[in-house]
Amino acid sequence: MATTYATNNAEETISLGEKLAASLKSGDVVALCGGLGAGKTVFAKGVAKGLGVDEEVTSPTYTLLKQYMGSRLPLCHFDLYRIEDEQELEYIGFYDFLGGENVCLIEWAQNAGNINPNIKVQISGKGNDTRVIKIYEEKDAYTGG
Repeated sequence: MATTYATNNAEETISLGEKLAASLKSGDVVALCGGLGAGKTVFAKGVAKGLGVDEEVTSPTYTLLKQYMGSRLPLCHFDLYRIEDEQELEYIGFYDFLGGENVCLIEWAQNAGNINPNIKVQISGKGNDTRVIKIYEEKDAYTGG
């Protein structure tokens, strides 16, 4: 069972990410899933804002990871779109970041193989249209990509 939200623009999507951030703690792993242009990075901007990150948050598609120091918690923002197998994750030290003092926010988490996120966020929609955002928390027994 998930909690479902609808947002009508980027500002509302950012606000929802901010609200989720208020409940996050050290070691949390948040999987962001959805198609290209669905709004994963927009949602990530809200999470970062809620964690006290003052920097501009952008997609780490080409760097795979961007780290931010928030005033509340540090954030590791991954984009695994270009990852083809789990060996690449081992090579970049991905698993070393999970469960640490930071919050891990993972776009394209389905490319990470067998990770067990505390929270899964499924975003549907594209562009400036209404987005449907489903948030599955640990207790919701989410399984699968």
